[in-house]
Amino acid sequence: MAGRINDDDVKAVRDAVPIDSVVSEYLQLRNAGGGNLKGLCPFHDEKSPSFQVSPSKGLFHCFGCQEGGDTIAFVMKIDHLSFSETVERLAAKAGITLRYEEGGYNPGHQRGERIRLIEAHKVAAEFYVAQLASPEAEIGRKFLAERGFDQAAAEHFGVGYSPAGWDHLTRFLRGKGFSDKELIVSGLSQEGRRGPIDRFRGRLMWPIRDVGGEIVGFGARRLREDDNGPKYLNTPETPVYKKSQVLYGVDLAKKEIAKTSRAVVVEGYTDVMACHLAGVTTAIATCGTAFGGEHIKILRRLLMDNGSARVIFTFDGDAAGQKAALRAFEDDQKFAAETYIAIAPDGMDPCELRLAKGDDAVADLVEPRTPLFEFALRQIVNRYDLDTPAGQAAALDEAAPIVAKLKDLSVRQRVAVKLAGLLGIMEDQFVVRRISQIAQWQRGKGGPSQPAARRQRSYDDVQAPTAPAGPALNLRSAAHRTERELLKLALQRPELVSPFFDAYGVDEFTAPPYAAVRQCIQDAGGADGAPADYVDAVLEAAPDDTVRALVRELVVEGILVAKGVDEVYASTQLVMVRLRAVERRIEQLNAALKRLGHTSPEQVAAASQELFVLQQYRAALQAHGAAAL
Repeated sequence: MAGRINDDDVKAVRDAVPIDSVVSEYLQLRNAGGGNLKGLCPFHDEKSPSFQVSPSKGLFHCFGCQEGGDTIAFVMKIDHLSFSETVERLAAKAGITLRYEEGGYNPGHQRGERIRLIEAHKVAAEFYVAQLASPEAEIGRKFLAERGFDQAAAEHFGVGYSPAGWDHLTRFLRGKGFSDKELIVSGLSQEGRRGPIDRFRGRLMWPIRDVGGEIVGFGARRLREDDNGPKYLNTPETPVYKKSQVLYGVDLAKKEIAKTSRAVVVEGYTDVMACHLAGVTTAIATCGTAFGGEHIKILRRLLMDNGSARVIFTFDGDAAGQKAALRAFEDDQKFAAETYIAIAPDGMDPCELRLAKGDDAVADLVEPRTPLFEFALRQIVNRYDLDTPAGQAAALDEAAPIVAKLKDLSVRQRVAVKLAGLLGIMEDQFVVRRISQIAQWQRGKGGPSQPAARRQRSYDDVQAPTAPAGPALNLRSAAHRTERELLKLALQRPELVSPFFDAYGVDEFTAPPYAAVRQCIQDAGGADGAPADYVDAVLEAAPDDTVRALVRELVVEGILVAKGVDEVYASTQLVMVRLRAVERRIEQLNAALKRLGHTSPEQVAAASQELFVLQQYRAALQAHGAAAL
């Protein structure tokens, strides 16, 4: 039976390891005022930070789920450790030697399972690294060199080599005091005919670390043609390794991810290495599984899901990569970050790109290019002949149910409008309504059992959208943030946006909740010459409590400008909202002209004339700003 850790030693460990340094290994912390720090709680799913840490008191508390305690309690909770295991782990971090009562301390028998398994992986990693220098490992060194990785790169990422024999590592770990049971449970060994044998043999080895930096598993790459195993072989599920909960490279990338609010998701170990060596030190990868919900939770805590956060996926351009992109798109709404996709020319992955074109090409690749939702939709619509009504309808049939799965109403409408443009359907609100009907049906709330009947509308039939109501939203896009700012100005400082604001149509606000507030202001008489009871009038014009609550929120929320709010700032918001509305209409007209071709000269002429006028107006807005309004 394990001896009890001396109370004075427990106190020494608690005092020696600052709680903020431990917590920041798992999530990004920011100043919360009063000497406290805040972040997204790792113990429950939340979109705004309610988890606070007090470094001076050595305590944490979440105001959302009510979890709280000291450093020891945090590590016990997040890593599912016992009290003794946690104290031992923190003591090792602080360099404190623990004393045990009730019979002393036997390290071979009294340390907890997780601690022992982590130690086994650490010793195994050192063994593999040493083996990479052996004559047998020449094939591994050649593999790395051919991909542009020298000895320093291998050392930086801890790359090693597993000997081709049956039990080299197993015998080595036995000599270090690990039992056969521990070796089997760890996944480093497996049962053979005469006892445990090495799981990994004759392969290049990458250590996989958790967010805290501890090695929990390995990824092994096949090197020889006579190896009948899979190309990549990973550690099996163990008490310390869950492939859906680990990201390769996160230990190296986490600080830069938190600092820049940006993460790059690649597909393999060599891609992570190539990105980091090219200066893209926010790159991480999954370990032999699809990027999913648990991975998103890890990234969200590091990104803190602020409105400027970005996640860039670099999937291969082949069919498997496109399928992975569609899977990622379905999980997209679990982020508050904006998501993008980057595909290298000729379908090269980052490792191949670095070899072919150098570090600068890799850095350029991951600069955000195409929103993930746009890429995913293009993969669908590109399979159809969009020059025919039947092709448009078939593409819409396939794409609409995917868009309908998006839970955020405002995001769903934005993507629906984009889909209409990709399909060349002039009336984007037809697509919006169609997707809304499918979403209602999917939720089982009385929507139609089948999508509404298809219908085509000509250029002359296009109408401005109405102002749908909806819940207040969590900001994701720059467009929504600007619309929100303009509405706050119109409610809090109407004199700064008058008289221009009253000329803005409801359809210039792409988020349904914001369109609803714009309608309320219009119904209340507008912002120009607003009377003292102006806000009351707007509240009275609101169609329901949801919209009323959003109006109140916009009235009290601070305006996002570091210095004083003035006409220059107000003019910038006015121009940005109008410019985006103009660009959306230009995009719709270009798509319409492409679809119309020579089938209707009158419609083509009308669309061309409107397009010319809008292009001139856009140029004036870009050149002269508010003076062109």
